[in-house]
Amino acid sequence: MIVGDRKPLEEILDYIKDYKKIMLMGCGGCVTVCFSGGSKAAELLASQIKMARKQAGNEIEIIECTPTRQCEYEFLEEFAEQVKSVEAVLSIACGVGVQAMAVQFPEKHTVPGLNTKFMGYPVEHAVWEEKCAGCGDCVLEWTGGLCPISRCAKKLLNGPCGGSVDKVCEVNKDVECVWHTIYDRLKVLGKLENLTKVRKAKDWRTSTNAGQRRITFEEAML
Repeated sequence: MIVGDRKPLEEILDYIKDYKKIMLMGCGGCVTVCFSGGSKAAELLASQIKMARKQAGNEIEIIECTPTRQCEYEFLEEFAEQVKSVEAVLSIACGVGVQAMAVQFPEKHTVPGLNTKFMGYPVEHAVWEEKCAGCGDCVLEWTGGLCPISRCAKKLLNGPCGGSVDKVCEVNKDVECVWHTIYDRLKVLGKLENLTKVRKAKDWRTSTNAGQRRITFEEAML
């Protein structure tokens, strides 16, 4: 899922300092699951904003809503009239949701309340770790299902660097070197020969380095 955390309250207050009436829009998708952008998060943030503005002598009216998904226009249409009634929208969806609002309602200023982090996997309750960088050229088949692009600090493709010691990453001592884990995994699978093949330099044009990407599911368009 896409994981994010809330921006500091001071930063959010600065974004909306010129507005008297806003919509605080959550999302019922990923950010609800990671506790940062669902209806409860929206309710808490609205309360904090109102309290801070009241203390500053500059009260604000907030309309709260949480569509099923903020990243799809069809779920935004039901709130069109409410959006028209406010001066700006504070979105606590991921960056895709913020941009969907900006496209759907270009006449309204939509500002982000979250910092979108990564695509993560829940390792325990309320804890997520980055597992996929969305690079567009998946290598999981030959690395035993473990991603060196998102989990190696140097994004190495042909084994660990010389700085890892005792299976620990030299960049972050709290992180296991993914290439040692890949070795252990391939050994279990009986596929250590995968590591004997020198991989060519990665074509980063499939990643965000080449600008905005687009995917078309042609089968669904028939």
